[in-house]
Amino acid sequence: MLKKIYRGIRLLPKRGKEPYVSFCKILGFYPYNITLYEQALLHKSSSIKLKDGRWINNERLEFLGDAILDAIVADIVFKEFEYKKEGFLTNMRSKIVQRETLNRLALEIGIDKLIKTSTRNTTPNTHMYGNALEAFIGAIYLDQGYRAAKRFVFERLIQEHLNIESVAELEANYKSRLIEWSQKQKISVSFDLIDSFVDENNTPIFKTAVIIMGEQAGLGTGYSKKESQQKAAKEAYNKLQRNTTFRNHIFELYEQQQQLQNEKYVNTTPEEE
Repeated sequence: MLKKIYRGIRLLPKRGKEPYVSFCKILGFYPYNITLYEQALLHKSSSIKLKDGRWINNERLEFLGDAILDAIVADIVFKEFEYKKEGFLTNMRSKIVQRETLNRLALEIGIDKLIKTSTRNTTPNTHMYGNALEAFIGAIYLDQGYRAAKRFVFERLIQEHLNIESVAELEANYKSRLIEWSQKQKISVSFDLIDSFVDENNTPIFKTAVIIMGEQAGLGTGYSKKESQQKAAKEAYNKLQRNTTFRNHIFELYEQQQQLQNEKYVNTTPEEE
């Protein structure tokens, strides 16, 4: 208690100054050790070399923050969804801590404006903001403990910027993306349930394969058919986007199919009298 009072007194002259004000707007409280938060926003491209030869950036804090965030979100969803099974809770945690969500949250609370990154680094880094947010959570944990970190995640992130009930109903859109791609290319895509079983806890498990032109493009396992389809669709969609060889192979199969259909049509057309 005395230590906390001392820290508060020590910071009083600085509380009205930058960067304390900027951090306070994001955190909802004044930091004790401001250097932790500054390091959390120090991208690898702007690493600083210390006198002892060590380079510092936000990567170590990101590692810590990732683990702390997982624990906090697991704690929150466990208490919010009292009667849900482990599979649902795992899925909920994944939706909240996924990179797209963290990037968006970082932008909404203004972390992007404080990140220090080299202007020479022109390579697009879509994970920079989410990574910085995780590092920020690691800094809160080291600076003020688990309770403060959990309060920040719950009050500043989830309550203000996420509707946890809507997140529970949200399905990843990879299946929709894959269907849109198939419609645009006029190539059929099927979702085949290839296995279902129960695990050691008697929980149903489903395994789905995405089939494109007779080729298995993705495989997904989940606690529901929808979850397994989404995971299979994600794998298939990413494969089509990133694997040029596979994508060209699918197009070749499609062209061969079209050629066979055209030949069959010609051969079955009645001859003119």
